[in-house]
Amino acid sequence: MIACWVLTGVFGAIVLLYGVIEVHYFLRMFFIVFFARFCKKRVRILDETTVYGICTTTDVDPLLSHMNNARYLRELDFARADFYERTNLYREICSQGSGVVQGAATIRYRRFLKPFTIFKITSKIIYWDEKSIFMEHRFITTSDEFVRAIAICRQKLLDCNAETIISTLMERGVKQNVEAGAPQIHNVRPQMPPEVARWLESNEISSALLRQSAAATTHC
Repeated sequence: MIACWVLTGVFGAIVLLYGVIEVHYFLRMFFIVFFARFCKKRVRILDETTVYGICTTTDVDPLLSHMNNARYLRELDFARADFYERTNLYREICSQGSGVVQGAATIRYRRFLKPFTIFKITSKIIYWDEKSIFMEHRFITTSDEFVRAIAICRQKLLDCNAETIISTLMERGVKQNVEAGAPQIHNVRPQMPPEVARWLESNEISSALLRQSAAATTHC
């Protein structure tokens, strides 16, 4: 009898927990960070990282035919967490008493992911300015290496300089190469990709329109 009450209490606690928070999201995030920190090798800040995933029944759209569009952006949380840990980017940001938030994101869907399809997400930094770091993520199916979707995300740093953060990590990578006897590679700041430039222009236009709308509402 006591065992039944205990099992009922445990079951009820699990149901309540799942009703309050998305448990498997936090569990997966925990394992992503754990393996990135303790099991995977460190990479340089301008290197590309890869994480793997699978489209499960909890990811599909109402027609049960392909991955829900919103799930792509959710998957990027795991890809960025892996990148942050393996490059020490997040640790360096925190060491300067700062933080980082998602400032903007754009994604282009090229071909849908069917249920139970295995895919990988590649992540790399493609540009940065004083306030933001721009990352490109690609969803690639492992069976045919086809790029199913491509996303660009703007990571906005709080109360610190992105140029300083990146330069510090690049210099650290160069020093490690020298100590290891590897060929010395000088990383330089890349040119702004044309798609990023157009995207920023679009964001500025949107911000200007919102400011005009707010000003008009204030005067009314």
